[in-house]
Amino acid sequence: MMKKRLFTLSLISLFAVLLLAACGGKDDKANGDSKDGKDKGVMAQIEKRDKFIFGVKHDTRLFGLKNPSSGEVEGFDIDLAKALAKEILGDESKVEFKEVTSKTRIPMLNNGDIDAVIATMTISEERKKEVDFTDVYFEAGQSLLVKKGSKIKGLEDLKKGTKVLAVKGSTSAVNIREKAPETQVLEFENYAEAFTALKSGKGDALTTDDSILYGMADEDPSFGLVGGTFTEEPYGIAVKKGNKELVDKLNEALKKVKDSGKYDEIKNKWIKEQ
Repeated sequence: MMKKRLFTLSLISLFAVLLLAACGGKDDKANGDSKDGKDKGVMAQIEKRDKFIFGVKHDTRLFGLKNPSSGEVEGFDIDLAKALAKEILGDESKVEFKEVTSKTRIPMLNNGDIDAVIATMTISEERKKEVDFTDVYFEAGQSLLVKKGSKIKGLEDLKKGTKVLAVKGSTSAVNIREKAPETQVLEFENYAEAFTALKSGKGDALTTDDSILYGMADEDPSFGLVGGTFTEEPYGIAVKKGNKELVDKLNEALKKVKDSGKYDEIKNKWIKEQ
């Protein structure tokens, strides 16, 4: 009888220990603590590793394009990211760049694969539900790119029978369906694929932000922008939701980069409007 009672007490004690351990694990997770007690805040991780991991485009000429000769990613977003790293960490080389697309950038951010996205990303109310944004770092506007001599001169020419190319996951694809509901919209994985499709005659126009289209026209002068801009597309740097400290640090650094004249230097280097 005594052995049975001791066995029962042992089971109760074991159950209590397991229950406390489970509750403790839940509390740690809720507080954002890892098993070793380290803070999971993104800014804390950046400071610990002493390096920023930015998500950038690899296919967007003038903003983020991988140079096939050097293997390095180059552009406005890249240089700005380096300038921000210098302000925050004291050295522009304390950066790592990972490729993102319009479709993958938010999932990669939320999965913790990158610290921030600086990749021609338009600030929108819909996206604010998923991520937090810094102040605007570049003012763009959606436009159309066509083969020079095209009959398409603006939105009014996008009617039934016309085909417009866009990129999956972009605000441009949503906007063009609203602005030109009769046109057929074909979506591609990235800007390189979309531009290749335009050059091969698979569409009548390509639509995205004018800043990106300038890069395509710079690459192939037989194409040009038409119709001006028909939206406002303010670019912001995106971070995982709830990381106010990181947003504040980036905003402070962005202001310093602008006040010092470094921002204008970077912009003039890459962006030459037609």
